[in-house]
Amino acid sequence: MSELRNPPRGWKAFFWRAPIFFYRVGLGWMLGKRFLHLTHIGRKSGNPRQAVLEVVHHTPDAYFVASGFGEKSHWYQNIMHTPQVNIQVGRKKISATAERLPFPQAKEILQIYAEQHPAALRELMKIVGLSYDGSEASLEKIANLLPIVKFTLH
Repeated sequence: MSELRNPPRGWKAFFWRAPIFFYRVGLGWMLGKRFLHLTHIGRKSGNPRQAVLEVVHHTPDAYFVASGFGEKSHWYQNIMHTPQVNIQVGRKKISATAERLPFPQAKEILQIYAEQHPAALRELMKIVGLSYDGSEASLEKIANLLPIVKFTLH
């Protein structure tokens, strides 16, 4: 597998969007610190949009996520257009600014994730159309294809 798949659309997107419901009804805390709820502005509509994303790493002042469908993801395109966002992690709601990390930093963040969650990385890469075999070369390929976004907290 070497080409990123397109983001799911229509009924196929239902399962990807289902976690938003947990946040809407006040149960987002159940997803813990491994996920964040992103509220961002649609680049075309100007309306608020939402996504739930897996956190690949975090520090006291930032959260990092990967855009699993690359630059094709609507949430990614939206935050590149308007980087001022709101996120919720657990019960904590925070305003943040989004930025794409350059390759060296993206690879560093992915390396941390690969060390902490190697099986999850292998399975997630299958979903998006890539493979991860634990090698430096496959990690570099992933870091080149999947934007890593840093949400700097305010």
